[in-house]
Amino acid sequence: MSNSATDRAALPQSVWAARGRHTGPDPEDVVRRTLRRHKEGGDIDDFAEPPAPEDTPGDDTPPKIFEARWRAGGTVTVRARLTLVPRQGKPQGHVWQLVAEAERPWDEGWPSPATLFWPEGGSGDDGSWDHHPTVAGLRFRQVNALPADDKEMRRRLRDAAREAWCVNLVVHEAMTPDEQGRLPLARLLPPGLRHRVVEHRAAPHQLRGVNWALKDLGVEVPRGGAVLLPPDPAPEDYDGAPHRVRSVFLDGSEPAELLTALRHFVALPRPAPRDEVAALADLRDNWTLMTHQEELDRERRLVAMYAEALEAMTKSRDLYKQAAEQALEALAAYRDVPAPALPQQRPAVRTPAPLHQLTRTFERLRFPGLPGRAKAAPEDTADGTDRPS
Repeated sequence: MSNSATDRAALPQSVWAARGRHTGPDPEDVVRRTLRRHKEGGDIDDFAEPPAPEDTPGDDTPPKIFEARWRAGGTVTVRARLTLVPRQGKPQGHVWQLVAEAERPWDEGWPSPATLFWPEGGSGDDGSWDHHPTVAGLRFRQVNALPADDKEMRRRLRDAAREAWCVNLVVHEAMTPDEQGRLPLARLLPPGLRHRVVEHRAAPHQLRGVNWALKDLGVEVPRGGAVLLPPDPAPEDYDGAPHRVRSVFLDGSEPAELLTALRHFVALPRPAPRDEVAALADLRDNWTLMTHQEELDRERRLVAMYAEALEAMTKSRDLYKQAAEQALEALAAYRDVPAPALPQQRPAVRTPAPLHQLTRTFERLRFPGLPGRAKAAPEDTADGTDRPS
């Protein structure tokens, strides 16, 4: 099971979400006819078929999108969006995902959004739309008998548990049930839970095999009881005890203890799968089926948003302008300051050697009678004789 969902937020309690697979031809026509019938009967206010997103890869068939809105309980507005995507490979068909959001927390007694997009009973319901999205052979509105082979049973439960949009219920039959007991428990569930639960049924002799198959998931089913498979991803503090029912009576009576466990399970604030979060964001961001008042409110919100963005841009521009002016002023002031005069460099004076300096000092002194110095020539007198010294 996945452990990489610690950063995912839990979906609000006002959201109802489910996913399945349609195995018949032209599922979009089935949805259109069902929506048209509900609009004519007053079950929904309106529906629309918005265009596919423009970023669909060229090689892929664009999905079909349907929107519908109604008032649950006559007063609470519900917006719902169904997306049909062709499934590549096996099992074949069209995978559908349905997300509905109400103005207040979801009431399990409200009509199931699935039955407003898909036919529920009657001549138009051929049972093509209630298949498990990824595991072949599993159905939402039927009892799904577990395989006789233990390894195949283990593989099926493991693959089913990975589909986080679904609630997987494993029921063990204490004894072989009668005709009433072989009916699915889903028919006894409130509408808000009915099309989100996949019921796996183990025969009386399969108790040991089913608990061996459930060992990897960390749960086990009591004899004659039921257990809900842990969510994928499971919260860190997940406790499986409230989701383990000791006895389930397959006699057509309301399974009160099982209903309590289911209500507790679906109310868990567990991290939502990425594709479920993306589907809710798509419903909120790309919704097209608006009333005139909603369109007016949206335009007002857009005008207010653009005004805030323009104000922020203007303020940012003024701040940049002010900073640029201050930078230019600082640059001009720097250019006006004269450069400091550099000290003049004097030629280097060669310091005489000590012996040479001493010699020059003695040359300036005149000592008479010093040997080695010539006497000065006598000066001539006027009469030609030498003047006595």
